[in-house]
Amino acid sequence: MAIPQRQLFIGGEWRAPALGRRLPVVNPATEAPIGEIPAGTAEDVDAAVAAARAALRRNRGRDWARAPGAVRAKYLRAIAAKIIERKSELARLESLDCGKPLDESAWDMDDVAGCFEYFADLAEALDKRQNAPVSLPLENFKCYLRKEPIGVVGLITPWNYPLLMATWKVAPALAAGCTAVLKPSELASVTCLELGDVCKEVGLPSGVLNIVTGLGPEAGAPLSSHPDINKIAFTGSYETGKKIMAAAAPMVKPISLELGGKSPIVVFDDVDIEKAVEWTLFGCFWTNGQICSATSRLLLHKNIAKEFLERMVAWARNIKVSDPLEEGCRLGPVVSEGQYEKIKKFVSTAKSQGATILTGGVRPKHLEKGFYIEPAIITDIDTSMQIWREEVFGPVLCVIEFSSEDEAIELANDTHYGLAGAVLSGDRERCQRLTEEIDAGIIWVNCSQPCFCQAPWGGNKRSGFGRELGEGGIDNYLSVKQVTEYASDEPWGWYKSPSKL
Repeated sequence: MAIPQRQLFIGGEWRAPALGRRLPVVNPATEAPIGEIPAGTAEDVDAAVAAARAALRRNRGRDWARAPGAVRAKYLRAIAAKIIERKSELARLESLDCGKPLDESAWDMDDVAGCFEYFADLAEALDKRQNAPVSLPLENFKCYLRKEPIGVVGLITPWNYPLLMATWKVAPALAAGCTAVLKPSELASVTCLELGDVCKEVGLPSGVLNIVTGLGPEAGAPLSSHPDINKIAFTGSYETGKKIMAAAAPMVKPISLELGGKSPIVVFDDVDIEKAVEWTLFGCFWTNGQICSATSRLLLHKNIAKEFLERMVAWARNIKVSDPLEEGCRLGPVVSEGQYEKIKKFVSTAKSQGATILTGGVRPKHLEKGFYIEPAIITDIDTSMQIWREEVFGPVLCVIEFSSEDEAIELANDTHYGLAGAVLSGDRERCQRLTEEIDAGIIWVNCSQPCFCQAPWGGNKRSGFGRELGEGGIDNYLSVKQVTEYASDEPWGWYKSPSKL
């Protein structure tokens, strides 16, 4: 199946890129080209930002930015309904484009619709939060707070959950009354362009959402340094995050960053081994191992290590690796040839540094084409090795054993990252202690990776700053205006009045 042939989505219309360039879309399961996406450049970014600025100001903001939240909620709910209506087609496009199993892509589409619905509710709730009174110690003053959209926002999103990660930013930004320019990853832009089609179908006012696909240096960089963008929100790598931060600095532009991770999963010796093995594998091999929050460092209690590893290898070898559209697929190809080579290099470096590859890390014998890697489990690791310290972003789990709780905590925090962590134990008090001790923005207890748009998401340290989702997710795109009124008929009386003749 070929993908729809789309242009850039600017000012509510499909528009060819200024320089007429396009990029091939490769199906990672077959390595065959299946279509093209437009390659936008600085000229297109300028046009998209201008369209977003015009939409923000239209009718002095009354059409969108200053309209009641209920008006914007209506559009967000219409988008959610269309996503559900087109769920099977969008899920199929997602799997063709980025390689994730079709069951996961379908789950993503439910989450996309749920996220638009959730922020529609928060847009309506915003009306009730407006003009919130502030209690003051002086009776002759009244004070209240307004929440106003921050303006035109640039949203730069990754390829591992193409439409869902875009929605995590688009839905709250639009709910807040901002207008936006979305720049999806060039490795997976197909469903984000379809979002443009959905916006057209539901009659979203022109320029409220603009979508510019293209390469990072050609489209992402001009967006992040654009003088007429009021905020950048980015999900992606630590290295790119640093560049975006530097580009925003000259204009003191606010940014929020959700970057990489090297998250720990700590398994104590009082777990149900079969249940713990499944959560451990899901925590690292779901989404083909390409998750910023992957719990890819397993800290395993010595007392159960031998049995746990044996069972884990057996479970890992039982995971169905196949074309993502095949029934029951649980691990598809990684997104691109570049990622495929990078992951294989991580595995070979680990081996050359003395680690043991217990299973996987190679191409499955039954799949001659496609960027497939059998899920890998690596042991005999020490904490100076690259595989322990750097984010792989692929189906690779590394294992270190521990014997005491203190040692486990030290190993868990032995990382520059701080996105997530998991603790698996039958002892509730111990789980609570580790929840408090692990330095990360998200902690899972007796599970790994569940994510709900009702709960805040984000990390510490080099995993970035700011939180998406949850009730505070809309506040990312709002600025607070304090309004204070003198409410007395008496003169202020600070200066002496010049005497009247």
